[in-house]
Amino acid sequence: MKRLIWISAWLWIGLWSCEPKEEPPGTVNPTTPVVDEVKKAIVDVMREWYFWNGQIPTTVDLTKYTSNEALLDGIIYKPIDRFSYITTQEAFNNAFVGKNAGHGFGFAFTADEKLYVSFVFAESPAGKDGWKRGWEITQINGKPIAEYKVTGGYDFKLGGSDPGIINSFTFKLPDGTTTTRINTKAEYQSNSVLDQRVIQVDTKKVGYWAYQSFKATAGLSPTRSAEVQTSMEFFQNQGVQELIIDLRYNGGGSVAVAEQICNYLIQTANNSKLMYTNKLNAMKTAQNTSRNFSKIGTISLSRVIFLTSRSSASASELIINALDPYMDVVLIGDNTYGKPVGSFPLSSYNRILQTNNVEVVPITFAIANSAGKAEYFDGFPADFNVGDSPQFAWGDVKDLRLAAAIQYIRTGTVGNRMKDTYYKPTWEIIDAFKGLQQEFPVF
Repeated sequence: MKRLIWISAWLWIGLWSCEPKEEPPGTVNPTTPVVDEVKKAIVDVMREWYFWNGQIPTTVDLTKYTSNEALLDGIIYKPIDRFSYITTQEAFNNAFVGKNAGHGFGFAFTADEKLYVSFVFAESPAGKDGWKRGWEITQINGKPIAEYKVTGGYDFKLGGSDPGIINSFTFKLPDGTTTTRINTKAEYQSNSVLDQRVIQVDTKKVGYWAYQSFKATAGLSPTRSAEVQTSMEFFQNQGVQELIIDLRYNGGGSVAVAEQICNYLIQTANNSKLMYTNKLNAMKTAQNTSRNFSKIGTISLSRVIFLTSRSSASASELIINALDPYMDVVLIGDNTYGKPVGSFPLSSYNRILQTNNVEVVPITFAIANSAGKAEYFDGFPADFNVGDSPQFAWGDVKDLRLAAAIQYIRTGTVGNRMKDTYYKPTWEIIDAFKGLQQEFPVF
């Protein structure tokens, strides 16, 4: 048996798998031509591993579907399953260690629908060109943002992630000046930590950590993040007494890294206690597993404050849910996305998928914390609804959600004036992507 890394269709945990094998004939159209071998393989692995496999149609006519993606969409359990997808093995593996291609930035809207750069990866083409959070995007390829509005959101027509694609962006900078930048998409290594600092709040040292996507460091075994280790050692050495974790634009990623973070944050008194459990479908109950905390370092906190939005998903929600039974967990911002289920890739279970470079990543398990909380498809509600303010740089105390967190540390609540800033964005960065890209949303 060889070891396979469990992820989620936004989560990533450890799973063992056997060598890919030829699956027995499934209940598909018996006249399946050779060209539909891949489609038949998709149905076969879905019948075996899909969490809601009992909801797959008894008979599947492969000739009805013009693509593998259309087939998967035609057999998943709707409307609950918003998450299963198909990609390639290389794209899947690269994403979870931060190997990206594109411009390398995210966006967010203000209440009046002004568009701002929300984050930039340091080594991306945008990062190397000096782009910063807080720059207002006024035009893309010479057209104002309003002209890209479509039903239900926006289509900026930036093209795929292939290196060499060129787009121009006009920005209004915080000092009121404007600049137009021509940017070419390229391959780059993305970072997860966007900002880390200690803020003095009266007599308390408060750590602030902006964390974007749970990515493992390639080559490390067991799977973990060197960035997470560096950040947590920084906060430990600074002696922080409170910690604000900014997950506003964090769509998920590696569960192994989520576990690593939990193990830094859990108190020593709760070491070895249950972190979470996961449950597979009725055919795979022997592979249900649980994970216990294993304390790392000396950080000792009675609570953690999370800054959240509807773009906070998957592994972000796993951390919130896993810590909740053991400490005071406070959410400031907006409700999270709602993904209490996870996935692992299935190509290693079927030789046809493997040889044709087709990676099927459906929902394969459900997750519960130590208190049994598992049904949060509507997301975790924010304790205090506060508007986003992407026009401010990371760590700027004028940022509404950060300011609300500091107010909460000082007073134990968030005032009405701050809560009056809340607005519900009609479209967010997580809405601009599907499948694997929705877990790591970036242009």
